[in-house]
Amino acid sequence: MMSMRSLAGAGVLCALAIVAVLPLSSVTWAQTTPATPKMETFGKWSTLVDEVDTGEDLRKTCAASTAFLDPNGTSGTLTLAISNGDALPPDGYPTVVIAIRNNDLPKGDNIPAVFGDDKGKVKASFHLSADAGGQWMMNNKTETTLALLRAMRRASALDVSFADIPVATVSMDGFTKAYRSLGTSCGFATADVAP
Repeated sequence: MMSMRSLAGAGVLCALAIVAVLPLSSVTWAQTTPATPKMETFGKWSTLVDEVDTGEDLRKTCAASTAFLDPNGTSGTLTLAISNGDALPPDGYPTVVIAIRNNDLPKGDNIPAVFGDDKGKVKASFHLSADAGGQWMMNNKTETTLALLRAMRRASALDVSFADIPVATVSMDGFTKAYRSLGTSCGFATADVAP
């Protein structure tokens, strides 16, 4: 299971919280002082690259995030996160996390989710992260994540629902550039998602 830690996006939006996902195997006790995270903004998406020199290698965690409001006006974020220690594309894709404080959304495992617009829909499943309340993580199947990332590149906005309950309409303005930035920063090719 992955460990979550929140990284605050200073000055981007009050509601924007970028979530970075690190495999437990990448955490060591002999870490040196980490460098200041690098942030960039692309349209409505922001990226963050966090580097930690473990003494054995340079571990990079790369995240892209956008803020949204749910139908009740509650703020949330949609985040993609990957580390250069993870399986990288095309063998694995960034973890998709939706963070929102909405007690009306389903809890548990294998929550059916739909991302869609008038051009198509991608069905996925999520689970509520037990160690970070209010964060739903996509069950990261390679083919499903790739289909979702391609839909995100194609769409101007995607409607998101969990078990037929609307979560939000999320803007994709700047997504393609943000995804390419993740690839450049964490060392993976992006042509299969964002040529």
